[in-house]
Amino acid sequence: MSSGKHFKKSRPLLLWVALCVIFSACSSESGGGDDFDSAGGSRSGSSSNGGSSSSGSSSSSGSGLDPLLPPSSNFDLSDWYLSVPTDDDGNGRADSIYENELNSGYGNSQYFFTGDDGGMVFRCPVEGYKTSTNTSYTRTELREMLRRGNTSISTQGVNKNNWVFGSAPVSAREAAGGVDGILRATLAVNHVTTTGDSGQVGRVIVGQIHANDDEPLRLYYRKLPDNSKGSIYIAHEIKGGDDTWYEMIGSRSSSASNPSDGIALDEIWSYEVKVVGNSLTVTIKRDGKDDVVEIVDMSSSGYDVSDQYQYFKAGVYNQNNTGSGSDYVQATFYALDQSHD
Repeated sequence: MSSGKHFKKSRPLLLWVALCVIFSACSSESGGGDDFDSAGGSRSGSSSNGGSSSSGSSSSSGSGLDPLLPPSSNFDLSDWYLSVPTDDDGNGRADSIYENELNSGYGNSQYFFTGDDGGMVFRCPVEGYKTSTNTSYTRTELREMLRRGNTSISTQGVNKNNWVFGSAPVSAREAAGGVDGILRATLAVNHVTTTGDSGQVGRVIVGQIHANDDEPLRLYYRKLPDNSKGSIYIAHEIKGGDDTWYEMIGSRSSSASNPSDGIALDEIWSYEVKVVGNSLTVTIKRDGKDDVVEIVDMSSSGYDVSDQYQYFKAGVYNQNNTGSGSDYVQATFYALDQSHD
């Protein structure tokens, strides 16, 4: 496996994001584990208002974000489900809000709501219910669902709910809901944990590619308590094997100095995750700065076989289980879209 980091001339972030923020303000490390179901405070945190087809479409409205509306009125959430760290159904696991309910005005004043600027807010405390026995951390996170509410299609499997690499066998490509993929998000991380073990404090995952049991990509933001800015780094997990780490902005070290080119809390930035065959490209974009690009060769990673499927994830996956139970991570998303061939 090989990789390379590149810096490119920055393209400005979507202008409408900035305009929406201004308008609205004026007018009002290993993740581990995932799906278990084979069927069927910050500046943005005061409001309590409670994906795309395989061909791709925007998950934001594109015409302005309204702080008075629930997230699904500002974003098309018809091909996502949401995990929240509650257990309302009493099954001992985090609750799942599936596509139809999520896209019909769902909101949760503690964990998933519209912020004062119209952004889609994800918040997750250290203490809470987890999605499965295979994970050690809590999350408030979207999981891509290409079936778009068609519960006759199972959540898991090489089927029309998930996608595969373009390097997978023809039989898998024909059975899947998409081939290869791009995930784009514009967001600001508003809060990270400040308590707990030094090896975990300040970490949050804001984007993923998940496979059957492993994670081809985890995208981390980390800000240490004594630093004013945070770092960005990624992990690529070999199928059934170890993680390979890539530092994109700053360092992932638990004793890292303040990254001079880091990203502050509440600073708006974007990421793009692109898979073409066995090539993974992650790009970090900021206004007025060069893009930061990491390319990972996944030819030897084991995902281009007939039984491996993929799906995107976005939101906040808290990577601290040692802090105060009420300590939390939070991010606000202003744009989210994905597409597949």
